[in-house]
Amino acid sequence: MNFDKKLNIYPFLGIASRTADSQNYQVFIVGGFVRDIILKRQRNEIDFLVVGDGPKFASEFAKELGIKKIFIFKNFGTAHFKYENFDFEFVGARKESYGKGSRKPSVTTGTFDDDIDRRDFTINTLAVSINKKDFGKLVDKYDGLTDIKNKIIRTPLNPIDTFNDDPLRILRAFRFAAQLQFDVDEKILIAANKLKERLRTLPDGRQVVSQERITDEFLKILKSPVPSVGLKLLQQTGVMEIIFPEIAKLAGQEQRKDYHHKEVFLHTCKVVDNISKVTDDVWLRFAALVHDIAKPQTKKFIDGVGWTFHGHEELGARMMKGIFRKLKLPMHKLEYVEKLVRLHLRPIALAKEEVTDSAIRRFIVSAGENLEDLITLCRADITSKNDAKVKKYLGNYEKVMKKVWEVEEKDRLRSFQSPVRGDVIMKVCNLKPSRKVGEIKTAIEDAILDGRIGNNFEEAYQYLLEIKDKFLD
Repeated sequence: MNFDKKLNIYPFLGIASRTADSQNYQVFIVGGFVRDIILKRQRNEIDFLVVGDGPKFASEFAKELGIKKIFIFKNFGTAHFKYENFDFEFVGARKESYGKGSRKPSVTTGTFDDDIDRRDFTINTLAVSINKKDFGKLVDKYDGLTDIKNKIIRTPLNPIDTFNDDPLRILRAFRFAAQLQFDVDEKILIAANKLKERLRTLPDGRQVVSQERITDEFLKILKSPVPSVGLKLLQQTGVMEIIFPEIAKLAGQEQRKDYHHKEVFLHTCKVVDNISKVTDDVWLRFAALVHDIAKPQTKKFIDGVGWTFHGHEELGARMMKGIFRKLKLPMHKLEYVEKLVRLHLRPIALAKEEVTDSAIRRFIVSAGENLEDLITLCRADITSKNDAKVKKYLGNYEKVMKKVWEVEEKDRLRSFQSPVRGDVIMKVCNLKPSRKVGEIKTAIEDAILDGRIGNNFEEAYQYLLEIKDKFLD
């Protein structure tokens, strides 16, 4: 296969080619950019492999493009700069060797083959020359092109060695499987299971792989088109037990008498896939992942009733702070995820009963600015192997949600609080800041939510005048 026509659409590669020849370097485009050209995926990151001084070539190329801001990392023989909408990475061909306690390699100058050998997966070993004499020629040492066609993730070397050197590649394998919807070679699954402990934080706090890198790969799995592909591989190999044990514990199903409960891990995977069809928001997807996270702790069997999980939504919300800290997730997203976990049963409960406007108002106020996301989560949470059952339940749910939107539009409750604020209550009632002011304000809000008065200042003020003496007495 020759890539000359595919590369000619990028004028800057002609400049790179002339620069390579003038500097007498062999230069190749390698890895993801080549892979994604074959897969017809958009990509704006290009990795250049230079047989020679990578940073020097990068500097000369940048000069030709008129780029003044270039980042050079001499210790690793790499460089980076941006051009138009592209990120360019440059590396001199190198060998890598790893110590057991670190994934950071010791780097020495190497050949083209040395550099290709060190790469993680065969689909990322493809290299295309940009030198004039063989511009666009594909070098495929490990038959990565065939693996792309067969949709399989394999390592160029023994996966035990590949993962032992850099355990993060275990997660990268499953991330690529989820992103590309590829299968994973059986040898990778065996190696991942054998070496999963290399991803664990040691008792003294040391890590071969930092928590930030583990979490980054995990979130990339969640961002993929079908996250369950990666989640199931993590679970199947035991890696989930190391990096996110609370999710691993969702697996398993028990049966007593004629009662069995839905396998929570598989249900969770289905919910995450459902929600991923309608949103790219990784935090809404994360909320879908953890919405039932406390079911194992709250599971109870009651004769005549079956399995119950009372309070799992509240306990799950309380678990979020510890999980966010452990995974080093951004704490400004904590409150959002907590709220969705805490409220995820509310819309389902509304759909099961004869719902009042008062109940709907209280639900809208509880959800606040996250109303749409909560409804999206709850719709994704409706799963069953019985398609007719899902269809019927979704129909009931949609009727109730239609009423929710009607009430929300009519009463403007999204950022609800009493139209009569505390300062007005204190002035009318001759009160200083106190619990009593809050009690009066809550009474006004309850009257609005119950539909006894409208959500406006005039009616709320009149209601304050009517009830104040009761509270002051």
